[in-house]
Amino acid sequence: MAMLGKRRPRRERSGVSGLQGRQADARTAAKALEHGEAPGLRIERLAHDGRGLAHDAAGKALFVEGALPGERVEVAVHRTRKRFDEAHVREVLEPSPQRVDPPCAYYARCGGCDLQHLAVPDQRRHKQAVLIDLLARQGIEIDGEPELLAGASQGYRRRARLGVKIDAEGQLHLGFRARHTHRLVDIEHCTILVPALEALLVPLHRQVASLQAPRQVGHLALLASDQGTTLVVRQLKENTADREAWRAFGVEHGVHLAWLSGRDAPVLEWLTPAPALSCRVPGAAGELTLGFSPGDFLQANAEVNRQMVTTALEWLGALEGAALLDLFAGVGNFSLPLASAGARVTAVEGSPAMVERLERNVLANARETALSVAARQADLAQEGAVAALLAEVRPEVVVLDPPRDGAAEAARALVAAPVPRVLYVSCDPATLARDVAHLVHGGYRVTRIAVADMFVHTSHLESMLLFEHSRAQQQRQGASADG
Repeated sequence: MAMLGKRRPRRERSGVSGLQGRQADARTAAKALEHGEAPGLRIERLAHDGRGLAHDAAGKALFVEGALPGERVEVAVHRTRKRFDEAHVREVLEPSPQRVDPPCAYYARCGGCDLQHLAVPDQRRHKQAVLIDLLARQGIEIDGEPELLAGASQGYRRRARLGVKIDAEGQLHLGFRARHTHRLVDIEHCTILVPALEALLVPLHRQVASLQAPRQVGHLALLASDQGTTLVVRQLKENTADREAWRAFGVEHGVHLAWLSGRDAPVLEWLTPAPALSCRVPGAAGELTLGFSPGDFLQANAEVNRQMVTTALEWLGALEGAALLDLFAGVGNFSLPLASAGARVTAVEGSPAMVERLERNVLANARETALSVAARQADLAQEGAVAALLAEVRPEVVVLDPPRDGAAEAARALVAAPVPRVLYVSCDPATLARDVAHLVHGGYRVTRIAVADMFVHTSHLESMLLFEHSRAQQQRQGASADG
């Protein structure tokens, strides 16, 4: 990657990845279809969101769910817009060699895993291509492919939220939402859930159906941790008989069961003995344990999360004594591992409750490993908040792991007050592109990039980028020499 992070003049981009795509002129192909030379529609390539892209006879773009590059398909348009239409496949006339049989029986109805018809290696190449294209839109050309962080393609998801609804006929529906609707698809098996969670799907159907007031169940949250399986029942209205029924369910199935009741200000109550929930992440000298509560953010894919933490340790290298600012720190997913490598970490999180748990995690792990972590609470979206932290901490490294809204305020502050290195962990490509533009045009360059396949069989793109700012590095080195 000799040219990694080098800015080049902007050029027109297609907005789609070139995954094994056919480069035939779309309008010419569409006109040929009009004259009856071949039925169906030819798919050109995949869009960023994993849908096939084609054009109609008039040249209007058509995004086709379930279609792959090079395929000829019959489609049905389900949404018409001014500049493009949206459609789904009715019949595949000429399949792509990349097409596979979806492993899940609910694939055609469930709105979750939208790429199961594409072979897993090709899913991952598509995500790498999307990230390259997003960077190219900001004038950053990448030689080679981003690093790939990936794990199992099935049985990987350790948390899930199941919707519950009783329809007008009194029929119970328990599962995930159907595509493009709020309607629930009944789920009794799920290939991506860890086995301990999948094993509860059928018993949960029976349990909810047996309740006195099943309409009062809002949703069910499942979570797998080092302590086993946890189930949180969102109860809209108090019901003593159902409370006892859920307690018995937890005991019977060996599940840690909590009852979250009330509409406006729900209260969490454990119906079985309250567990000290935790998971493990790698540190510089061994495993670290992170405690958390059911409502805290926890990466859904434990295996890939461990790879992300290991990658952060590898990319940042020697950190002994380095001042590090971890923004959107959560319960310490990156803070504690980086502190175990010798960094002096200031970890900032918006939720006061999560800050308290982060502090407890530092104390619990400090018994085995010396950790320098100062936990702080701050609203990182508030104007001036990040700038104040940068002025106070004067970090050599900043870690950003924001929610889907991204880190626009942090990116602006980092341009105004550059630091030598920034590690950005992104879960949303649109906000990543926006924030990368701020950083790159503010003097940073990308030196390492990786795609983390956190959600296999979906178009969801998780990524890691390491930025360096040469002027900030020189200024820090000069200041050290003067000192």
